[in-house]
Amino acid sequence: MLRAVETGPAVVVCNTCRLSADAREDEGGQRGGALLARALRQAQEEDPTLAGVAVQEMPCLFACTRHCVVHIREAGKIGYVLGGFTPDAEAAKAILGYAARHGQSEEGVVAYAQWPDGVKGHFITRTPPEGYVCA
Repeated sequence: MLRAVETGPAVVVCNTCRLSADAREDEGGQRGGALLARALRQAQEEDPTLAGVAVQEMPCLFACTRHCVVHIREAGKIGYVLGGFTPDAEAAKAILGYAARHGQSEEGVVAYAQWPDGVKGHFITRTPPEGYVCA
């Protein structure tokens, strides 16, 4: 069930997520998560400063009450699950911008003033790294 991936800063995309609260797929039969993964990779191609964050895909992050869900993570840092995105370039840039700042931080904490507007209101949960809890 587990598949090894590269370590380091990453955005894990639920590639089976719904397109929206009302629709499972777009008119071409594509799930929202798959479209978001594509938008993230396209954003990296257009802006090489975002390429330091791996885009990884897996089916179902179990946050099904939201759509277009991602997990921002790196070993030894607080991780975050975000959702409710539209799978487009604007969301992709905001997610990767936050993930890049997360990767540059010591513990995975990014000051609110540095959050891209596109991630505000999308946080679902934070997860402490193994062996730690948040103080």
